[in-house]
Parts: sequence; structure tokens; C-alpha cells
Amino acid sequence: MKTLKIPFLILALAVSAGLSGHAALAETKSSDRPNRIVSIGGSLTEIVFALGEDSRLIARDTTSTFPATASLLPDVGYIRALSPEGVLSVDPKLVIALEGAGPPEAVSVLKAADVPFISIPETFSRSGIIEKILAVGDALNSQTAAKNLANKVDRELAEVEALTSNLKTRKKVMFILSARGGKILAAGRNTSAEAIIRMAGGINAVVGYNGYKPLTAEAIITAAPDVILMMQRGGNHAADNSTLKKHAALSATPAVMNSNIIRMNALYLLGFGPRTASAIRELSTKLYGSN
Repeated sequence: MKTLKIPFLILALAVSAGLSGHAALAETKSSDRPNRIVSIGGSLTEIVFALGEDSRLIARDTTSTFPATASLLPDVGYIRALSPEGVLSVDPKLVIALEGAGPPEAVSVLKAADVPFISIPETFSRSGIIEKILAVGDALNSQTAAKNLANKVDRELAEVEALTSNLKTRKKVMFILSARGGKILAAGRNTSAEAIIRMAGGINAVVGYNGYKPLTAEAIITAAPDVILMMQRGGNHAADNSTLKKHAALSATPAVMNSNIIRMNALYLLGFGPRTASAIRELSTKLYGSN
């Protein structure tokens, strides 16, 4: 009987070691899928929800307004005016942030904190949307769901691209970010607004600079947009149709003279996320009618 005790002891130790190994593996897998995530960037939050991983979110930034349930999460601030203290106060185990989040000093502090900080690239294109979805999937260790979502969105984008590829004439569109105090801040090249206009079959009426800049009266008249595109917003940055018609320069453009003014939700229009194909289709329909 004594000879049986040694093998039994060895077996017991082996089983114990095996259980410990499984426990360690489970712990590793759990740590690879943190459940206290802060998402900074409206399109990133949309992707997290679309992946079915929203139960892991504990906070979001001010731009994360879709789906509606995202607004129920604590708000850590505006994406370009973050406070490190505000983000860290919710005790995150992972922060995912859209490229361009800031200010840089705040991002530096967050990256130096003992919390993983992952910056997700932003490119205003079909491939950029797909890469963003896959990057979020990698960050959340949810690659299979991300691949499925990316394939679905890619098909949808291909379909809307086909709708606008054969347009014989294309309308010139001016995207106005702000009309505060009568000063027109419009989108130039290499902006999300220009990209969505192009994908919907239009042409950016504003050329000659990158980003968003104020336009002179002469520049507005020279641009001569067929359509003015704006965000649905309130406050002193907005301008209703009557205000646009009273603007000395805008009133001389074909867009205002013909009341061709389109307003759409900002995140839906410029987010470049899971709903972008739908936004492109809607904008294209508003520009050209049903194809």
C-alpha cells in the first residue's frame, strides 16, 4: 500500500498543477479582454456596440451619441479637450481613442499612466473604415466579430459606390462647419466632409487649402456651390435658411438662391463608421434623387 502513495501524490500534484495552469490561462484570457473600457471617439463607440461588446464599456466621450444607450454612460469630455483626470477617474483598464484626440499633453499623460492606451487610425475612405473596425476588434480581442462586421460594411460601401460611379454630372457642395457671427467656416481638402461629399458623388466646392478655414466673401462667391451641406446643430454656430439668405455672399450662390441646403446629423455624416454606407446613400439621394 505504501508503494501506491507516491504515484498518488505525484498524480495529485500533477492535477493541482494542471488546474493552476488552467486558472492562469483563464486569467490571461480575462486580462486580454478588459471589462472597464473607455471609448473616445463617436465612431469607435459605434463600432464597440456593433461588435456586441458594449457591456465592457464604462465611459465614453461627448461625441459618442449613437446608439442612444451610449449617452447613458459617463461622459469623460470632448475628444479634443480631454482631461486626464476625468478619464482616469472612472478607473479604466483600457482606453481606445480615435487618432487626433487631444490635447497632446493630455494624451501624453494618459499614455504614461498604468492603463493601456490604444490610438485607432482615422482615414476618410472605404479602406479606412474597414481598418478602423479591425483595429477596434484587435484592441478588444474580438477579431472574429470585427472581421464579420468589416465584411458586412465593406459590401454595403461597395454597393453605394456603384450607385454614384456613373453620374454624368456632379454637383459642387460646400460644407459649412460654422456660420457664427456671419463668418463662414468651410471644409477644404483632406477633411471628413470632403470625403463624404466625394463618396456621395459630389465635388467639394472649396479648393486651395486643407482643413477647415474661414472664407472671404469673394471666395464664397467664386466657389459658387450648387448645394450647401451643414450639420444639424443648435447654438450660435448654426444658421437657419433665412439667415443664410441674408448673408451677403452666400445669398449670391446657386445653393442659397435655389434653397438647396442639406442638414444631416454630424456623427452619422462624418463619423466614418458602421453607418457610413447609409449616410452616403442618404446624402446621394438628397443630391441627385433616387438612383
